[in-house]
Amino acid sequence: MRYLSTLIPLAAASLMIASPLTTSAQSVKPNLDSQHYVFQPWTAQSLSGPLHHLNADDFTLEITPNKIVSALPYYGRAYVAPMDPTTNVLDFKSGKFTYTLTPGKKDGWIVLIKPQDNQEIQQLLLTISSSGYSSLQVLFINRDPITFNGIVLAPDRH
Repeated sequence: MRYLSTLIPLAAASLMIASPLTTSAQSVKPNLDSQHYVFQPWTAQSLSGPLHHLNADDFTLEITPNKIVSALPYYGRAYVAPMDPTTNVLDFKSGKFTYTLTPGKKDGWIVLIKPQDNQEIQQLLLTISSSGYSSLQVLFINRDPITFNGIVLAPDRH
């Protein structure tokens, strides 16, 4: 019973946080087409690690037609030692990338981004629902993949 009393306030708090951020398909699709939006993660999980809850204000993935700016954390295992162990592999800017937007199976969209000027990242795969809720899977060359769950917002709402 004491565990239930702990979970109810947490569930209520998460609903209050999520409700003002919800959007509609009419507001999400134009941002995806114009390649001008921000992904804000709420959680991160590597292939073999625990779920990490994130402060959405601290981490973002900004997508524009000319560049991608990633300020995401990485939790996971590297199979090759990095050249500079003080840098974060998901803290990068890319000006050269491919961007593919396709409709999802039920509703929503799938965005495939392949940075061509980053030697460690193979692809970023965003699965976006019509309400803006999203999952981002990042695949690497020599690291465990990582998955983020969050929301896609217009740049002025983040």
